This record gives sequence, structure tokens and C-alpha cells, in this order.
Amino acid sequence: MAHIVVMGAGTGGMPCAYELRMELGREHEITVINERDYFQFVPSNPWLAVGWRDRSHITFDIRPHLERKGINFIAKRVDKIDPDDNQVTLDGGDTIDYDYLIIATGPRLAFEEVEGSGPEGHTESICTVDHAEKAYGAYQALLEDPGHVVIGAMPFASCFGPAYEFSFIMDSDLRKRKMRDKVPMTFVTSEPYIGHLGLGGVGDSKGFLESDFRAHHINWITNAKVTKIEAGKMFVEQFDDSGHKIKDHELDFKYSMMLPAFKGVDAVANVEGLCNPRGFVFVDDHQRNPKYPNIFGAGVCIAIPPVEATAVPTGAPKTGYMIESMVTAIVQNIADELSGKEGTTLATWNAICLADMGDTGAAFVALPQIPPRNVAWFKKGKWVHMAKIAFEKYFIRKMKKGTSEPIYEKYILKMLGIGKLK
Repeated sequence: MAHIVVMGAGTGGMPCAYELRMELGREHEITVINERDYFQFVPSNPWLAVGWRDRSHITFDIRPHLERKGINFIAKRVDKIDPDDNQVTLDGGDTIDYDYLIIATGPRLAFEEVEGSGPEGHTESICTVDHAEKAYGAYQALLEDPGHVVIGAMPFASCFGPAYEFSFIMDSDLRKRKMRDKVPMTFVTSEPYIGHLGLGGVGDSKGFLESDFRAHHINWITNAKVTKIEAGKMFVEQFDDSGHKIKDHELDFKYSMMLPAFKGVDAVANVEGLCNPRGFVFVDDHQRNPKYPNIFGAGVCIAIPPVEATAVPTGAPKTGYMIESMVTAIVQNIADELSGKEGTTLATWNAICLADMGDTGAAFVALPQIPPRNVAWFKKGKWVHMAKIAFEKYFIRKMKKGTSEPIYEKYILKMLGIGKLK
């Protein structure tokens, strides 16, 4: 009997555990380790931060749903990985042995890279449900005392979509309150242009998003390196595409939400040879670490090089469909190894995303994620807004049920009329 340990119980780790149980049956042991005892549907955090959701809508207790499927659950942080002894050490000192380790932890939020940033500093975040709740508290204060809002993404950020979503969602909420005229908005991003998204653009994302920013009176600064945050003031260096500084900005604000750079979590980053310098797990074409072949990685925690060099560093996003395909590849490859065969399943690494824009929405498809692409399109409409609301309910219901079916492929690809991707 093999023991497979999954680190992380998010949108990668939970489906991974369910797929493992379905594929491997009951003869192998599966254990999920997560720092928190609840699941959170991170894509809904922009809604929570303006009061359109509350915590109960987008979180649930993990243990009963996993244990019902015969999957062990430990709600503790992993403090150390010992790949030579195939063992992880938990907060408090307990150790767990594994035959296979799947790292699906998501990122560490590197607020320390910009002085004064983050919920412990002077900007808000929507990266976790706790952060989004705090952001909503700050938003309520803004409604009482309106002023300039700055939203965007720091250098080395790799997940830009939520910043765009939050800009339009806040704009929509303020318009409903008849307060938009009291709240000037500026989007500050490390991207070289609006709509880059860490992907080198998708279809006409640049034209679409620039046009919508103009229509919604949202100003922007691109190639922006945020250097420091003080209470109510952001310091930004702006560069041209060649990397030469062209302007210094000092932006006064009443409210700011800035997505941070991501790094690998400490327990993962501290393993020599497992990760790149920023702590992201090296994986081969089969999601397996080259140095430690019984360690696999999926999701935001893995190392993917930037799509292109940019004047201010940006990273490549890992979207839900891509993460789902990584998980399926890992499960199939472990199942093959346990049956004495060589694992040969590849992840697709295609980017598909639904982005809410308050009262409309945008969908983009990049096949493959890294250009040149076979498919690249970007479309918007009220239907995307409605589809994302429906998908939130669908995904959470499936996670509670313990489904092992490919959620993104079954729902989003069918909704977009794309069909199965190869």
C-alpha cells in the first residue's frame, strides 16, 4: 500500500485528493494536509471585498467532505520537507511519512518586497478570505469618507485578473450607490500594457480593457514599479519598454488594493534543488520534480517562466483549467507508476478564464498559454458575469460532494462551446 500526501486543500489540492481516491481505489492511503481547516473559493474574494458575498458563501469545513471519501485530513502547517527520508514535519513536531508527495500549496504572499504594503501595512489584499474581509471593512470606511482609490499589482505579480475584476466590481458598486463621482480611480500595474495579464495579451485584451477603463473613467500607469507605501501615499517608478525610468509618481489615496508578488511557501522553498530562487517547484512535462521523482507539483506553486521579459518583472498566471489539467496528469502518472508502468500523461497548460466586471464580464482563452497560440480570443458580455456566478455555486457544490470529474472542462468548456482540449 502506498501513502500519497497532498500539501494544500485549495482549488488544486481538493480535486487532486478526490481524483486520487477515485483512480486508486481504497487500497492506497491518501492524506491531505492544509494549514487551515476550511476550504475557500478564492475567485469570489473580489465580491466579498465589496460586500456582495460573505464568508459563509465561499468557505466550508474540509474534514467531513474528505473523510466521507476515506481521505485523511490534517489541519496543520507543514514546517519542513525531508525528501531524502520521504517525510514531512508539521507545526508542533509531528512527522508524516509518504511514498508520494503532491505539492499544491499555492503561494506565499510576499508583501515584504514592497515596504508598507499588505493588510499589515497600508494596502488591502483579496488573496485570501481573511484579507478580503479586511478589505471590505476598509471599503466601508471609504464609503463614509470617499477619495482616490488605487488598485493594481506589484512587481513580480503573476495573477493580474483579480485586480482588473476588483476595479470594475468596485466601479459597479459605487455607481449603484450613486457615489462613483466622488471616487477617482487609478490602476497601477507592473504589466507593460493594460491587458497583458502576464500572458503577453490574449486576443485583443489590450484594446478591450483599455476601452473599458476609459469608459469607466479609470486611469492607469503601466510598467509601474511600486517602491514604497506610506499611509495614504504610494511611491511608483514608471519605466519605458526598454527599462529606462521615465517618471516618478507619488499617488495619494484613501483606499488601495494591490496584489503582491508571489513566492513559494517556506517549507517548500527551503528544500535544496526542489525550487527556483523564488521558491517555485521545478516540474517536468509530467508534473514531477526532476531531482525528487516521487514529488509532484500543481498550481500556483510550480515554476513557469514568464511568457516574455518585461521592463518591470511579471510572472505567468496559473488559471483554474490549467491547474485542473496538472492535477489529472499527476493522478494518472502516479496510478501508472503504482501499477508498474511508466507515467506518460501530460498537462495541457491552456489558459481559460472567466473574469467578472461588476455588471458584465470577460472571458479569455489562450491555447496554449505561451504564444504562438492555436487559439487566442477575448470576449465580453453580461453572459460572462452570469456564468461566473453560476460557476461559483457549481464548483463549491462539487467540492462538497467530492466529485472527481473535471469541473472546468465539464462546465466552462461546455459553456464556451469549445469542447475537450488536447
